[in-house]
Amino acid sequence: MTEEKVADCEKVIIIGSGPAAWTAAIYCARAALRPLVFEGAITEENRLAGTLPLGQLALTNEVENYPGFPVGDLSAYLDAAIDPSRRAAMAPHRGHGVSGPELMELMRKQAGNFGTRIITEDIVQVDFRRYPFELSASDGKSYRALAVIVATGARANYLGLPSEERFKNNGVSACAVCDGALPRFRGKPLVVIGGGDSAVEEATYLTKFGSIVYMVHRRDKLRASKIMAQRAMTHPKIKILWNRVLEEILGNDQDGVTGVRLRSTVGEPELTEPCAGVFLAIGHTPNTAFLEGQLELTAKKYIKLTTPGRTLTSVEGVFAAGDVADDYYRQAVTAAGSGCMAALDAERWLAEKHPE
Repeated sequence: MTEEKVADCEKVIIIGSGPAAWTAAIYCARAALRPLVFEGAITEENRLAGTLPLGQLALTNEVENYPGFPVGDLSAYLDAAIDPSRRAAMAPHRGHGVSGPELMELMRKQAGNFGTRIITEDIVQVDFRRYPFELSASDGKSYRALAVIVATGARANYLGLPSEERFKNNGVSACAVCDGALPRFRGKPLVVIGGGDSAVEEATYLTKFGSIVYMVHRRDKLRASKIMAQRAMTHPKIKILWNRVLEEILGNDQDGVTGVRLRSTVGEPELTEPCAGVFLAIGHTPNTAFLEGQLELTAKKYIKLTTPGRTLTSVEGVFAAGDVADDYYRQAVTAAGSGCMAALDAERWLAEKHPE
């Protein structure tokens, strides 16, 4: 990494706009680092990819497991806390704790309260081989930074069915831990799509709430590890539907998901099963394509953290937070915690490298 003059550089650029990014921004701003956040561009391409500003949490209607937001009517607070122009574009508050979009707007506003600057563009290319770092945005402009925090998250993989899109957040989910305890799923049949370790974990978790959990797998053998597969096959509330793929999710606007239609991969008749929820467990894709060749990534393309318990990456001065470096927990609260860690790591690294 070659070093050049540091004049006219941003102290910290944060890439992303989920819980990790906004928490990092809050901490960096309070440390007088004047962070610049690239929250992502509002484009049809990003909408289809699930990478619009405010991250995956903005696609979640109900958030029951983020500390500090018990059941209650937040309407007056939301009206007072969020800028009127952005508040007007949000769905009406449902009076049941906080929603994903509401929580993200509150985080964004809190970061702005401390002086965070926000640009609604994507970072499409980086050069971490030279220092200060160079970043290119989707509007064609270039920026230089003394430190960078990457918090671009990971998007859940979906099958791409029209019915899947129709019932997202109305019975279709990609996170059992996030949504499984919602009242709509309790005591009802549930469906998990997938056959790996994650699918078994999702199905096992859902047995706490559903009356029965169907695992739908396209083959006659699970891809999960032997111990996980055995756990699924012996659980009294898990039933595996072998050699089946999801053809269509059934439901209506009032009730949401009411069932699934499954196609056989071995020529058997179609199967219809009633259910109240469909959980996709077919993996996640970290948003790291723009980092190829610039940071060391794992085999699954997540950013590789080089020091246990820290947010350091393979390039000194570049830090990672949230789901972009986490293929295990993938929770809003853990992402926010790692955003705090990344900000503190960046602040201390800058104090050592660029003492004022």
